[in-house]
Amino acid sequence: MYQLNDKIKNLVPYEPISGTYAIRLDANECPDNLPDDIRSQLKERLDDIAFNRYPDPLAERLVHSFAEYYGVNPAFVTAGNGSDELIFLIESAFLQKGDTMLVVAPDFSMYNFYSSICEVKCATFQKGADLEIDVDAMIDYINREKIDMVIFSNPCNPTGKGISRAEAEKLVSSVDALVILDEAYMDFWTESLLDKIEDYSNLIIFRTASKLVGSAALRLGFAVANPTIARAIQAVKSPYNVNSLSQAFGEIIYQHKEYLQNRQKTIVRNKEILYNGLVKLSDTQQGITVFSSVANFVFMKTPCSKEIWEYLKGKSIVVRLMGAYLRITAGTEAEVAAVLAALNEFFEVSE
Repeated sequence: MYQLNDKIKNLVPYEPISGTYAIRLDANECPDNLPDDIRSQLKERLDDIAFNRYPDPLAERLVHSFAEYYGVNPAFVTAGNGSDELIFLIESAFLQKGDTMLVVAPDFSMYNFYSSICEVKCATFQKGADLEIDVDAMIDYINREKIDMVIFSNPCNPTGKGISRAEAEKLVSSVDALVILDEAYMDFWTESLLDKIEDYSNLIIFRTASKLVGSAALRLGFAVANPTIARAIQAVKSPYNVNSLSQAFGEIIYQHKEYLQNRQKTIVRNKEILYNGLVKLSDTQQGITVFSSVANFVFMKTPCSKEIWEYLKGKSIVVRLMGAYLRITAGTEAEVAAVLAALNEFFEVSE
C-alpha cells in the first residue's frame, strides 16, 4: 500500500478563519474594495481577454505597470502567482541539497514551511525580547555558519517592526549569502531598497498587491532583482504562472498612482489611531505590551489574548490570535473605532 513520505504525511491543510464576520481585521488585507471608477475599467478590460489562450508568460504589461509605479527597470521584475509562489520557487531553485537557509523569529511562518518541502536545512535567528533584529549579530551568524540564503520580512509580519534602509544595506553588503527582503508591508514605510537593487549581486526584494494595492483576490506577487538573478527566476518559474485576468486587472490598478498614494495615507492614519488607542488601553491594564508598527497592523502581547479573541469574535470582529499575542489590522476608521470600543468594553474601561 502506498505511504505518504515523512515530510508531508503529518501536514494539515491551512485553515483560515471561516464564517461571515462584520469586521475582518485578521489577514492584513486592505479594508476597502476598489472604487467604482477603477472597477468600471476592470469590467471593460474583461471583454478584451481571450479566455481560450494561455496568458503572457512574462506578464509584460503588468510588469511594466508595476515597474512604472515603483520607478524600477521592468527587466528586473518577475511576476508571480502571489508572493508564496515566488518564495517556494526561489527556495527550491536557488538552494541545493545540503545548503542552509536562515529565517528569523518571529516572522512569516511560510518561509520555514517551504524549506521543509524543499528539503533544505533551515536555521533560525531569534529576535530579542523587544522583537528587534540585531543586524550586527545576524551578520556574524550568517558568516560564521556559512548560510546560503537569508529570508525575512521587512517590515516584519507579525511584529510590525523593521530594520532601516542603512541596516538592510549593511546586511546585504556584509554577507555572501543570497538575501531576500520581503517588503510586502514596505508600502506603509519609507526604508525600501528597491532603488538599490542593481547595486547588489545577492539581493532579491518581494512586493505584493495584497496589502496597500487592495488586490488580494488577484494573487499577485513580484520579485525584483538584478538582471542575472531576474533571468534565473524567469527561467525556473512555470511558463504561464500568472493568469490573464490577474495580469489585466493588475496592470490597470497600478496605473492609479494618486489613488494608491491617498489610500496609503488613510491606512497609515488609521493604523496610528489604532496604535494610540491600544497604548491608551495598555496604560490602564497590567501585562499588556503594544509594539510600535511601521506596517498596516499593530501587534500586542497580553496574558488574556485567547479571551479577547473570543470576545471580539462574539461581536463579529476577528483579529489574528498568535499565542500570547494579537495582531490587529488597521481597518477603516469606523472599524478601528469599533474594535477599540470592544476592547475597552472587555476591560471595562470608560473611554
